[in-house]
Amino acid sequence: MSETTAPATSTPSTAPVTARGRLARIALRTVQVLLALFYGIASALPKLIAHPSAVESFDKIGWGSAGMYTIGALELAGAIALLVPVLQSVAAIALSALMVGAFIVQLTVFDGQYAATPLILIVPLVLIAWSRRGHNTELLRLLGRAGRQAGRRA
Repeated sequence: MSETTAPATSTPSTAPVTARGRLARIALRTVQVLLALFYGIASALPKLIAHPSAVESFDKIGWGSAGMYTIGALELAGAIALLVPVLQSVAAIALSALMVGAFIVQLTVFDGQYAATPLILIVPLVLIAWSRRGHNTELLRLLGRAGRQAGRRA
């Protein structure tokens, strides 16, 4: 075995993983952790603790505290799910959808002042969703099994 390959221990294929592939996986995982920290701490937390800036923003949007807590909870759930292998792709897709909404709100309510931020965040989210898409099959299999078991109990 050369120094640029290592046995594939966590990948479903039996092909050796190159050093470049391993570095790419580490980089992607690092981006996921950073995004999870951003969404969990910098974005969801102010909404969930009703920080005055978040309250003011959601009042201006017209969604009030219910909208603020809902978006905060969705962001926190997405942050956690970004760290769960079987949920990573779905979480990235869901957070991307939230960012599309945030972009629209930034343009329509806040005159585009921070409209670039959600667009910038969508880029790594789409990369995660695409790179981790193989987990979607496993998630569907798990959901199908849970549905069949629930059907047998009924």
